[in-house]
Amino acid sequence: MTARPRLVLASSVAGAAIVALDGSVLTVVQPTLQRELGASLAQVQWTSTAYLVAVASLLVSAGRIGDRYGHQRVFALGMLGFGVASAGVGLAPGVGWLIGLRIVQGVFGALLQPATLGMLRAAFPPDRLGMPIAVRTSVIGVAAAAGPLVGGALVSAVGWRSVFFLHVVPSLVFGVLALASRGPERRESQDVRFDLTGALLLALSLAALIRALADPRGSAAGLVVSAPAGFAFVRHERRTEHPLLPPDVVGSAAIRGALGMLLAASAAFSGTLFVVTYVLQDSLGLSPFQSALRGLPLAAAMVLAAPVCPVVLRRVGARRTAGAAMVVVAMAVLVLSRASGTVAVCGGFALLGAGFGTVMVAATQVVVRAAAVESAGVAGGLKQTAVNVGPTLGVAAGSALMTASGSATALSVLAGVALTGALACLALPGRTVASLTYHGVTGDRAGVPGRR
Repeated sequence: MTARPRLVLASSVAGAAIVALDGSVLTVVQPTLQRELGASLAQVQWTSTAYLVAVASLLVSAGRIGDRYGHQRVFALGMLGFGVASAGVGLAPGVGWLIGLRIVQGVFGALLQPATLGMLRAAFPPDRLGMPIAVRTSVIGVAAAAGPLVGGALVSAVGWRSVFFLHVVPSLVFGVLALASRGPERRESQDVRFDLTGALLLALSLAALIRALADPRGSAAGLVVSAPAGFAFVRHERRTEHPLLPPDVVGSAAIRGALGMLLAASAAFSGTLFVVTYVLQDSLGLSPFQSALRGLPLAAAMVLAAPVCPVVLRRVGARRTAGAAMVVVAMAVLVLSRASGTVAVCGGFALLGAGFGTVMVAATQVVVRAAAVESAGVAGGLKQTAVNVGPTLGVAAGSALMTASGSATALSVLAGVALTGALACLALPGRTVASLTYHGVTGDRAGVPGRR
């Protein structure tokens, strides 16, 4: 691997890790933040919701901007803006400022996330994408697991503001490196047009949907806005000459299947973690720290499964690999629904981490590889949208079902959600596309159906 791909991989991993760490540390600091700023519970919840709404509504548009102007430029802008916004959040004088700056942070987070995948697609040949994506997934797992521990230590030793300063230096460093480095990435593409009307309609639909799912009190109003905006977006995309979602992306059965699988897997994963956390602490009487210790096998299994996945993909293909992994996720949820002892809980978490880590690598590889280079950003944006909307759906469903029927019912339904993802795997390709070392076919779209 030459210096250029190494820098691209390091930048992609750093961007993904910073976003994952930011999301995982926030839950730890919220109680302290609420006390010191004199905020209400609803205001504290908006420190998460505001960021999520901004990110999820802009990911696809940000990916298309990367296709138009270059992923490295957009990544640099996203990292620099994310670092500055993080510093602003750490200095916020009140909760209103904090929420507003979290929205700004979310905008720049949306810019950098699809770019991390778009840069990989531009820097690595299609048959060499598997291992970089596996490395990226492993680091995300480490960051997500380390977040609560690092956040808890910083809050105890320094204060809640220090958690947000954690992102500043690496964000600025990698942002400057991206601006300073010169590589073979495509220059500004005049062939890629940005569909502003489509971008606005999609952003409105997704923002209203996330708002409805995150806050049940406003769910009716959110859905009333989201559904017509979504319908108008689909209608507009069918009629416009330069749609936000290119035909080679939305017309690919493999990409649609992978996105459906990611949505189901992330919903089942996050919903299960939400429900099981309550079971461990309320039903089994464990402390938050004891619960976190029992969840460590999840992170370890996810980190270990990610680099193994490319080898399995090469041997059996994406369809069988991802399908088996979704079944493992469903089994893990069922094990956790009946677990009470430490061994059973740790075993269930290990299965959940192994299955989810494998799904993430397999589905991400399919999405990134199946898209043409000029559409890699919007494909990456769709992938990131699925893994942002899925957890919101899962937590909302888990919370409602747990309140209505108990944790066992909630987890059984979430296991069923995972199995629907296994059905989506039927649309994924076999060994031809999944192979990571086969060189008999050349070109960016080897083994992938042509544009429709």
